[in-house]
Amino acid sequence: MTRTIVASATKEIIIGFDQPFCVIGERINPTGRKKLAAEMIEGNFDTVIQDALAQVAAGATMLDVNAGVTAVNPNETEPPLLVKTMEIVQGLVDVPLSIDSSVSAAIEAALKIAKGRPLINSVTGEEEKLEAILPLCKKYDVPVVAISNDETGISQDPDVRFAVAKKIVERAADYGIKPCDIVVDPLVMPIGAVGSAGMQVFALLRRLREELKVNTTCGLSNISFGLPHRHGINAGFIPMVIGAGMTSAIMNPCRPQEMEAVRAANVLNGTDENCYNWIKTYRDYKPAEAGAAAAPSPASASTGGGRRGGRAARVGGGLASE
Repeated sequence: MTRTIVASATKEIIIGFDQPFCVIGERINPTGRKKLAAEMIEGNFDTVIQDALAQVAAGATMLDVNAGVTAVNPNETEPPLLVKTMEIVQGLVDVPLSIDSSVSAAIEAALKIAKGRPLINSVTGEEEKLEAILPLCKKYDVPVVAISNDETGISQDPDVRFAVAKKIVERAADYGIKPCDIVVDPLVMPIGAVGSAGMQVFALLRRLREELKVNTTCGLSNISFGLPHRHGINAGFIPMVIGAGMTSAIMNPCRPQEMEAVRAANVLNGTDENCYNWIKTYRDYKPAEAGAAAAPSPASASTGGGRRGGRAARVGGGLASE
């Protein structure tokens, strides 16, 4: 059984088909968040601190950390800002982190100060990216998110995206990187623009699990981009992708409706043993008004992830608004 191990200084998490779904909190990302970007540029990390604590309290298994505040000289500006953000978040929470950047220099700078075994987010099938990122994975012995697009862009053909994922896995093997350290992102397109987007992902996930035997992730909210009541779509999408084989997602854990779907899927998928985390989280459940999803108390919120323990700009999806 494929298992991807990530860790902080004190906590190890396993991403795997026999593990609870891994929720990677998306909120520490200035993409589409002008207020957060402005704060980070000014050296104000109040929102970063609030988002880190809130996401863990809501049940995040991991946190994604992105510091891409500007497209102006990112090779110079992003590395020190990402390092500072990583240091702050590592000092606040004990969950593993995902280092999210399109700037190779920023990724390596963050790897140098990262505690435990973080996840790199990400590499694509582009030759330039493969040659820049895979050596870092090998050097620092860390897993990486592999996004299923290359120099030709994002294909609407699931077979092409599968071929790109296979190429990345094979190229990683050339560096001595095992498939268990490749977490493939099959690319979730907006269902409002691409009517077959859901079916494409479900088909890809089954092949990735059965043929490549790799763990998977996605920018979950991309599926609902442009539609009203996005969280309803997201909540419906979660158990479907989990049923198809997805083992993690970059998402907003502070949305109770979506976290309920994750926890319910863990129960029904047999990864919440004896329904322990469901009972722990919802034993004091009271119906919310007007049909809204009820939020568990912060003290009890947990996905049970780990028994031992930019993306929106790239593919057209949307992080939650301010």
